[in-house]
Amino acid sequence: MSNAAKIEKTDVVLIGAGIMSATLGALLRQVQPNWSISVFERLDSAAGESSDPWNNAGTGHSALCELNYTPQNADGSVDITKAIDINERFQVSRQFWSYSVENGVLGNPSNFINPIPHVSFTHGPDGVEYLRKRHAALSRHPLFEGMEFIDDAEEFKRRLPLMSKGRDFSDPVALNWTDSGTDIDFGELTKELLAYLGTSGANIAFGHEVRNLSKQSDGSWYVKVRNLRTGKTRVINAKFVFVGAGGGALPLLQKAGIKEISGFGGFPVSGLFLRATNRALVTQHEAKVYGQASVGAPPMSVPHLDTRVINGERGLLFGPYAGWTPKFLKDGKLTDLFKSVKPNNLFSMLGVGVTEMGLVNYLVGELLKSQAGRVGAMEEFIPRANGQDWELIIAGQRVQVIRRKGAGGVLELGTAVVAAEDGTIAGLLGASPGASTCVSAMLDVMRKCFPGEFASWEPKLAEMVPSLGVKLSENQALFNEVWDWSNKALLLEGINTPKHVGVPSHA
Repeated sequence: MSNAAKIEKTDVVLIGAGIMSATLGALLRQVQPNWSISVFERLDSAAGESSDPWNNAGTGHSALCELNYTPQNADGSVDITKAIDINERFQVSRQFWSYSVENGVLGNPSNFINPIPHVSFTHGPDGVEYLRKRHAALSRHPLFEGMEFIDDAEEFKRRLPLMSKGRDFSDPVALNWTDSGTDIDFGELTKELLAYLGTSGANIAFGHEVRNLSKQSDGSWYVKVRNLRTGKTRVINAKFVFVGAGGGALPLLQKAGIKEISGFGGFPVSGLFLRATNRALVTQHEAKVYGQASVGAPPMSVPHLDTRVINGERGLLFGPYAGWTPKFLKDGKLTDLFKSVKPNNLFSMLGVGVTEMGLVNYLVGELLKSQAGRVGAMEEFIPRANGQDWELIIAGQRVQVIRRKGAGGVLELGTAVVAAEDGTIAGLLGASPGASTCVSAMLDVMRKCFPGEFASWEPKLAEMVPSLGVKLSENQALFNEVWDWSNKALLLEGINTPKHVGVPSHA
């Protein structure tokens, strides 16, 4: 690191102005209000990558509708282990957001979270039977109380009119329906958390790209930052660094040289959605409906027809369709993937190339799809789909985690916290359900990286997250208490009725 630049000091550096950095910053500000915090974002605004509302489906991922969290075992039973874990983690987010609304950290909750039914959809005898078993396994669990099983065609038509028109109901259908689902604008949520950080004294710099990280003998980090507007370089000396840069996290953690990143790789997949331009379609559908991935396709390809609420206006998305580029960020570089291949992760990357042929075949098929082909895929959900009613939008770039396994590697869906042994630096890799479980993930970072302080923080953290350290799935009374509290705090009792439009006016 050059000595020519003036060294600035700060306690905490957060890299990336997305939902993860914003959440960690807000948590740290609550428990350690005297710490100095600096945020650096290469783009000119917050939440410009994966946290942007049009770069994700906005699902409050709580395993109410996502069938990849409830796989069917070889004996026909349904495994709900992962569903319980995801739901537990989402409850942590709800509690922190509720506390933040009540204490002025966040504003009107309807700006970022709204009630939308979460629905699982299958068809055919096998699909119906699977949803029947899934409902039986989940509905008796306190976290999933109220889930309905529906296999009546007339009830299907009443609840999902857009999906009913032109449907041949001789092919049986089934739904798992939960009214207590949510749609979340993670972009707005991120901006509000960062605004709170800014007004509480944090330094937030947009148009600043972190170019390098180097460890110092005292355990602190030199963070080399380039102002993309002026070309000037700054050097920040930080006691703790969090790399919340989405797809850009892997390269930065590799530059940091921590041993914990050894063996990790990343595989980029870009997302595409069809967005309704016909207002009439939007008014006919009010739910997040998730189906099953095609045979042989990876879980990331699960199709869904999603009501969105952005800036108080409703929209409708269908997807995802996959695209491919070697970029790790939507606004990244074509060299990102190739530069991420290192001697310590080469075999992990090659191993995935051999074992994940299903993913390769899926991507090839997706890349060859025309607009007519995409609309054709939608017909499973909307039998009378018309391509003229939809426009293709490019959503966020996701970098799936590749982790070393034996002599090779394995593709790992979800998120992974990577922290140095001494706790001076950490980062988050991966994708869904990341944003929905951001508070749980950032509490994990705080627990790993600040073991000396964490015990003293717990009373304050328990104010923000009353279930801290407790499994709500094993404490019905506490779950009922925090559920009622968060419903009231977040206005999730159906009192908000945003106007219906095909394409939000700001899009």
